Amino acid sequence: MPNIFKISEAASLAIHALMVMASNSNRSVTAHEVAGIIRASEAHLAKVLQRLARCGLVKSSRGPKGGFVLARDPASISLLDIYEAIEGPLTITTCMLGRPICGGGAASCCLGTLLVDVGEQVRRHLQSTKLSQLINGGLAVHETTAQDHSH
Repeated sequence: MPNIFKISEAASLAIHALMVMASNSNRSVTAHEVAGIIRASEAHLAKVLQRLARCGLVKSSRGPKGGFVLARDPASISLLDIYEAIEGPLTITTCMLGRPICGGGAASCCLGTLLVDVGEQVRRHLQSTKLSQLINGGLAVHETTAQDHSH
């Protein structure tokens, strides 16, 4: 049942990038810094960060001291907010085949209500898990010195 819940690379990058920002709420972080920490393509991450900025989850600033910061308190940002900023509304899978051949309802599905139940559980988990709960995982950007940027 690989299609019960999918998370794209972009959504995963968004979640991890926001964890880095939440861990470094005292300063802005650059796409280059974040890409290094989460071992991601800087170009792909930059596109994801632009999308997050358009959705109001991050703020960006240009210039030598520029970078990205959270636009909201991490306690007010759910994993569902981040997921939907990248993927659009979370849809719950109701058929493993993508087209109902059992009549279309849970009563006639060979799995009963399993797919809907799991989908609702995923939605509840993403909605109730806040970014602030995840930042103890150690994705903090270490303070850099001028020497670090010399190469």
